[in-house]
Amino acid sequence: MKKFSYLAVMASFLSTGLSAQAVLPEVNQAFSEIGLNVKAVADSAVPGMLQVQTDKGLFFISDNKQYLFEGNIYDLKNKKLVNEDILKDIRKAGVKEFDDSVIEFKAADEKYVIHVFTDTSCGYCRKLHNEMADLNKAGITVRYLAFPRGGVQSATYDELQSIWCAKDAKQALTDAKNGKAVKQASCQNKVAQQYELGQSFGINGTPALILPDGRLIPGYQPAAALVAALSQNAP
Repeated sequence: MKKFSYLAVMASFLSTGLSAQAVLPEVNQAFSEIGLNVKAVADSAVPGMLQVQTDKGLFFISDNKQYLFEGNIYDLKNKKLVNEDILKDIRKAGVKEFDDSVIEFKAADEKYVIHVFTDTSCGYCRKLHNEMADLNKAGITVRYLAFPRGGVQSATYDELQSIWCAKDAKQALTDAKNGKAVKQASCQNKVAQQYELGQSFGINGTPALILPDGRLIPGYQPAAALVAALSQNAP
């Protein structure tokens, strides 16, 4: 399987056109004025627009830098979502960069690996976690990434840090999702960076599932529906 690097994908995104490079300072300035940090700029498949990857997701801006577009853009001729074409490789490479800091629930007969941005205070995250045995039985390995919906100043952020720093992180996460108190712990961790990664994908709720091909499923999916989704266009 082809191995992706998030930095390499972003570098590719950044270098896809000389016109994008030429206007990078102007784009940086325009986005900074509305509180967004630009990660990469490239010429867009949409005529008259540039695509801009930011710390809060993907945006498009008109060539004259006057109009900013947020949301999905559809290619009616080719019947595809332009945003997904751009973001799939970025998501796939991004989560791979954090595989050394996920909390993994591995399937014995692994067929698929999904990454799930999670929050312990999220009801549907708990519902998904309660079906872990079914997911693993279906051959789905789950790798959790932290996404405290209240941000890095929230109580959930502190709890997620304690979970990631626990001696048995899997048990601590399971306890938290069952409403049990988690023993406070501290260590070097990547909870904040995982949260920032999710935001850069445009994620604003949990659970958010990243499939092996980079597709994003926002929200809870029962095991059977998830297996069906994974079997479609599986890499």
